[in-house]
Amino acid sequence: MDSTRCHDLFVRLRTANPDPLTELTYATTFQLLIAVILSAQATDKSVNLATSQLFADAPTPQAILALGESGLAGYIKRIGLYQGKARNIIATCQQLLARHAGEVPCSRVALEALPGVGRKTANVVLNIAFGEPTIAVDTHIFRVARRTGLAVGRTPLAVERELLEAVPEEFRHSAHHWLILHGRYVCKARRPECWRCDIADLCAYPEKSADAAAAPSR
Repeated sequence: MDSTRCHDLFVRLRTANPDPLTELTYATTFQLLIAVILSAQATDKSVNLATSQLFADAPTPQAILALGESGLAGYIKRIGLYQGKARNIIATCQQLLARHAGEVPCSRVALEALPGVGRKTANVVLNIAFGEPTIAVDTHIFRVARRTGLAVGRTPLAVERELLEAVPEEFRHSAHHWLILHGRYVCKARRPECWRCDIADLCAYPEKSADAAAAPSR
């Protein structure tokens, strides 16, 4: 996608949603970190259902650590892979207390050293909590980037790097949110709703409906 079309695409996404936010519910940076760890291969809705009670009862690393792995598992068992996530979260709480005085670190290296935290999770925390213009490529963003022609890499890391080059600086901080929400609610995996897409005429997806392709630009 050329730079003009890319700029126009993000102008439209910004116009439709000027202040995009994560759909995960949290009150502190620590709670954001835990919610993002839990969100791997799970929906934000299922995570929020679990953390609403968890964060009410155990809002801090110390409190979650006191639950123990089995106690924590009881709160998050509705979430996929909950046993492994419980183990990682307990280990992360231990590490936060031992190495970071209970605070979530603001560096990528330190974040990715935490159990259960990979590049995508680190990118989300760096973006939302610390204001860095990172782009966390999940399945939604990977799909939208490749369909639209914003990025065509074959791996999440390749797509991330292409997006960081392609997305104009003024949009980079919110790009992650716009793309994930677009993928979640419009550019769906099985049946993209091109007929109501704000960027259909800019998109390179060859299988979009004829009505969407012929729709006047917005």
